[in-house]
Amino acid sequence: MQNIAFLFFVFLVLTENSFSQKTDSIKASNHFGGAITLTTKGISTIPSFTLGKPAVLFDMSIGKRRLSFEPQFRFSLEGKPWTFIFWWRYKLLTTDKFQISVGTHPALNFRTEVVVSNGVSKKVIVARRYLAAELAPNYVLAKNITIGLYYLYSRGLDKDATRNTHFIGIRSSFSSNLSSQYFIRFIPQFYYLKTDKPYGFYINPTLTLAKKNFPFSISSIVNKALKTDIPGKSFLWNISLIYSFNKEYVEMPQPF
Repeated sequence: MQNIAFLFFVFLVLTENSFSQKTDSIKASNHFGGAITLTTKGISTIPSFTLGKPAVLFDMSIGKRRLSFEPQFRFSLEGKPWTFIFWWRYKLLTTDKFQISVGTHPALNFRTEVVVSNGVSKKVIVARRYLAAELAPNYVLAKNITIGLYYLYSRGLDKDATRNTHFIGIRSSFSSNLSSQYFIRFIPQFYYLKTDKPYGFYINPTLTLAKKNFPFSISSIVNKALKTDIPGKSFLWNISLIYSFNKEYVEMPQPF
């Protein structure tokens, strides 16, 4: 799996470079954006996985043409690291109606353990290493309605970590204006999760309230197990305050 992830990453970089070989007369669109989220309960990319307490999340996205680097840093409010994820994402296909993107990342998941050293017990932070890949096709049904699939495979590299995780989600997105200034976005999701042998089925809606041209928004995530034998809480929810920013710029051709 390590070799596959490495080759996949090399493929993304080489593909991006091949697009870069076009004439200098073509202007390149670039972006830099991100978000800072303060949440009552940290909920992971796989919603049934949770920190179980308040958290702060830092998300960034740096991209050029089809390729983007999107690191995520998650901490408890005590300042302890929770998860570091280093996404590389690539848009394989983009049309007015249909988009397919792929991604891969190495990640670190942190947890506190009690160890005994020289007869003295103490708490230490231990990191678990993971490699993952994703596939995400999406289709635009109408101006404010999309539907898509999402598949994520994660491989644990440490002996005491979950070795194989499969996540398959069916999700849609609905946006609606409440007024000339405010709008809501509703993202319902049904997903299947398998962690080595245990598996389960879940529903996972997300609701966001935002104001146009305003950086702050409020969001809530709910996660409910329908049928599962994976350990963990069968019901989770949170409320989050999100600060978002995004900048786009054009790279002009260099003079000879």
